[in-house]
Amino acid sequence: MADATILLADDDRSIRTVLSHALVRAGYDVRATGNAATLWSWVQDGAGDMVITDVILPDQNGLDLVPRIRKLRPSLRVIVMSAQNTLATAVRATERGAFEYLPKPFDINELIGVVKRGLTASTPQGADRRPDRAPDDGLPLIGRSPAMQEIYRTLARLMPTDLSVVVTGESGTGKELIARALHDYGKRKNRPFVAINMAAIPRDLIESELFGHEKGAFTGADSRAPGRFAQAEGGTLFLDEIGDMPIEAQTRLLRVLQQGEYLPVGGRSPMRANVRIVAATHRDLRTLIRQGLFREDLFYRLNVVPIRVPPLRERPEDIPDLVDHFLARAEAEGLPRKTLDDAAVARLARARWPGNVRELENLIRRLAALYSEETISTGIVEAELADRDEAPDSAPDRAGEDGESIGGSVERHLRAYFDAHDGKLPSSGLYARVIREVERPLIELSLAATNNNQLRAAGMLGLNRNTLRKKIGDLGIDLGRSRRTARERGSGPGEGAA
Repeated sequence: MADATILLADDDRSIRTVLSHALVRAGYDVRATGNAATLWSWVQDGAGDMVITDVILPDQNGLDLVPRIRKLRPSLRVIVMSAQNTLATAVRATERGAFEYLPKPFDINELIGVVKRGLTASTPQGADRRPDRAPDDGLPLIGRSPAMQEIYRTLARLMPTDLSVVVTGESGTGKELIARALHDYGKRKNRPFVAINMAAIPRDLIESELFGHEKGAFTGADSRAPGRFAQAEGGTLFLDEIGDMPIEAQTRLLRVLQQGEYLPVGGRSPMRANVRIVAATHRDLRTLIRQGLFREDLFYRLNVVPIRVPPLRERPEDIPDLVDHFLARAEAEGLPRKTLDDAAVARLARARWPGNVRELENLIRRLAALYSEETISTGIVEAELADRDEAPDSAPDRAGEDGESIGGSVERHLRAYFDAHDGKLPSSGLYARVIREVERPLIELSLAATNNNQLRAAGMLGLNRNTLRKKIGDLGIDLGRSRRTARERGSGPGEGAA
């Protein structure tokens, strides 16, 4: 529809001009205004093939126009744009019937792409929306970065559905908050939200925890007990650390997802399962599949919609909002009222945060509790970060005497590699080449550390023995060299390959 007319409403004249010129260059006619009244009069007159409106207009909230437009002209698509880049804005735009929500600033090409989709889509969207709710100040997720905006848009589209979701991300990024947002803003919000950490349950109790048991089903089962599926009936079941679920329990879970029913331990009558499944893990499930530790068919049953939560170091622009949020929460919980000066916040934004948002929250609580100053200076923050960086780290994230993390070192080398290409792209197969570069020294040094005992090295690496042997062959690792390395490190005689 190259001759389509776009109705554009934005209070900012410069934004109207930029968007109008871009749409005209793309082949569309444009009517632009800075207020809601003019836009509504155009819609009433039957003008336009699509509406693009900002949320903040001088005479009316643009979101309030959306249901009125949808009621008067159901086939007229509405794109909502806003600088109020929160989850609540994205959800309300979707609930009220917007075809798409674009957080400002956005790429002009993205807008043109959305306009093309909206004009060519065959069926109107938003015909069956849930009742709108009042703005929620207690937002479950904080951040206005592009990475978080993409998550908000995804969540807004998932709210009215029951699709299974797998949330991935490092520890402390807020994976459970994503699951709770899906529940609290979704159609099951009036039913239970039940969370279970698969890594915290003994292997032999997982089935009983999930599916419940009958009296006498096993030693100690003195009474009938419902499982988490029964407790979450009609609501959401959050399976945290799904990557740590034993393979035999995975088989039972797969059967439930396939058949929609489960059998309590020791039971004879199957029970219907009416829950939405949201799973989360900090592990790479595809790697676990290759290692034989996770069922591929279960992965595809669960991973209908994947959501990756970025680590805090990938969204430092969110740190000021997070600091304000955690300071307010600390005050509400009875801790002294504190503020951070601009330099202190800037210093927090430069930190790497291996513990992610959870680590930042703990630091803010500590600052509020331990320091008498009402305004926390950058000197105090520097001292706290220095204490953190000097603390022993159990994870293999620190490398070298300069404290640079392994991730930081890899990132530095990769930046230099890309810079060496002078703007051109490296040859294809880069992922495999980089992984090979990392895998080889990791396996060689692991073999050296275990005196070339492949069984112990596999256990340390978290690989099964056959997988390690295959990698040794694929990478062409010289086991003799590993023995020499072990001797050079002061190890005793090699124990031999298991």
